[in-house]
Amino acid sequence: MARGIGALRRSQLVSSFGPGATIDLPDDSVIIGGLDWWPFSKLQRITEPRLEEVAARALGLPRVELRAPPIDDETPGAAPVGVPVEVFPLWFVAEHVVKVGTGRSRPLVHLRGLVGGKFEVNRTTKVPVTPVRFVQACTNGHIADIEWYEFAHAGRTNCRQQMWIDEFGTSGDLTDQKVRCECGVERALAQATKMSVLGACKGQRPWLPRGEECGGPGGTKQMMRLLIRTASNAYYPQKLSALSLPESADRVRSAIQTVWASVSALTDSTQLSTLKSIIPAVKVALDGVDDAIVMQYIAAERDGTRPPRRPIKIEEFDALTAAPTSLGEDRPDGVFYARRLDLGTPVPAVLSPVERVVLVHRLREVTAQIGFTRFEPTVPDLQGELDLGVRRAPLATEVTWVPAMESWGEGIFVAFKQDVLDAWRQKPAVQKRESEFRQAPRANALVPATLDARYIMLHSLAHLLITAVALDCGYNASSLRERIYVTDAGCGILIYTGTTDAEGTLGGLVAAGRKIDRYLTMALDLARLCSNDPVCSQHSPSMLLEERYTLGAACHGCLLIAETSCERRNEMLDRSLVVATVEQFGCEFFA
Repeated sequence: MARGIGALRRSQLVSSFGPGATIDLPDDSVIIGGLDWWPFSKLQRITEPRLEEVAARALGLPRVELRAPPIDDETPGAAPVGVPVEVFPLWFVAEHVVKVGTGRSRPLVHLRGLVGGKFEVNRTTKVPVTPVRFVQACTNGHIADIEWYEFAHAGRTNCRQQMWIDEFGTSGDLTDQKVRCECGVERALAQATKMSVLGACKGQRPWLPRGEECGGPGGTKQMMRLLIRTASNAYYPQKLSALSLPESADRVRSAIQTVWASVSALTDSTQLSTLKSIIPAVKVALDGVDDAIVMQYIAAERDGTRPPRRPIKIEEFDALTAAPTSLGEDRPDGVFYARRLDLGTPVPAVLSPVERVVLVHRLREVTAQIGFTRFEPTVPDLQGELDLGVRRAPLATEVTWVPAMESWGEGIFVAFKQDVLDAWRQKPAVQKRESEFRQAPRANALVPATLDARYIMLHSLAHLLITAVALDCGYNASSLRERIYVTDAGCGILIYTGTTDAEGTLGGLVAAGRKIDRYLTMALDLARLCSNDPVCSQHSPSMLLEERYTLGAACHGCLLIAETSCERRNEMLDRSLVVATVEQFGCEFFA
């Protein structure tokens, strides 16, 4: 949004400040307009079939297009191109302070009461105003101004005398503030945090042309809750991302083609199981692939139709582990190129549980936003897809396309031996630690149903590797990202860059991958002792007082990194599953 009232990067409109997000610009507080108002004809289309299909399935639509946010035309005299915004909130606090006892009071005024954008104290004095900090919202994503007259009078009223916000103390805490009307009534602002005080939601959607009935026709309306408009829980974008893979990366189709003469006539999974026991070549080719998926592919190939898409991460993992030496094409305009690293002989001891290391010289990631939530975040499941029943606020009245961005980069992929992981997971100490995550308070809401100790360990190791690699590879830690793969076919970690320009392909990460044993050793050393030990190492997800139900031995001193780098918002972490800490739980993967 250049040459308007403010500016944002294109990537921010997908990752942080999409439709429905409130944002402070230099002179205004606004809410980003919905897709209904975006200049569709000027938006570049981004093609990524896998992500388009997953986004359409999540939204319950037959098809969805991906479009990049607009970019301003810098040509002199050209009309500005941007994203429309609406002023929000419509209530302001005037910079006119009046002493009230031991505190101070400032006028609370609506946009309609301003004169030239300022509050008129008297005929000769006008003072600037700032948007009020507090608004109201519901868990269905609706948001609106607090009805301040009704709040102060504890009900409907015809009074329209001047409103004031009285502040006492220096902390800005809600208990030190109250709303007062010149008619004499007042009410503590802290009461707005109580359930039902702000009333039922009316379905306001200021980022869209019209509101809706909260809860849907005949549904239960949500109660409005107090929300600080700049708080982190005011907007959680729901994003999906996928790596662009070459056509040759479809391992299932390629495997079926190698044994097509033997399997082309099969009609059910029972026949397939029998054939595997008779013909070893069929068993080898289709090893690790679910029989039901194989039959779907066989039917699609026989009928000449498009085979079903598997979950995003399963396809990516298969691609990264399928090629014996390389995958993709090494050319400037290529979207993917990777080579397997020779681990040497003998293999360094720290790499003994590692199956393979793949250096990804070039990759393209496409990220799309399909909705958002307020108060509580929702993230994709372990396979990179959103639950179809998840609650989300819409980006448009009728969604036919969603905003997306593409990033270019490089990466390091580390796959681990499945038998070693399975044997480790069977240890009683590991199973006990895994159960602590599942049985923690609010576990059903925060812990994915398919989560197990393998994911927590790999996720924690990925954070440690990001920190270790960033110290030496030339990229800062916030520019590195992770993808964790936990599938029936195997498990692995991809550490990669994801920038919208050429900085993501400078080669520093691939060079670091050639010394992966060194960085893995550094990562394990970082995990053994935290600056907050023994407090950090003693933490368990079941501890009620700390309310960190998705973390084990993890804190800002050891595992927590920039949330832009983490695929699960710094949740599901525990370094005691990686190495032995000072508590010696006995559940470490690297002995």
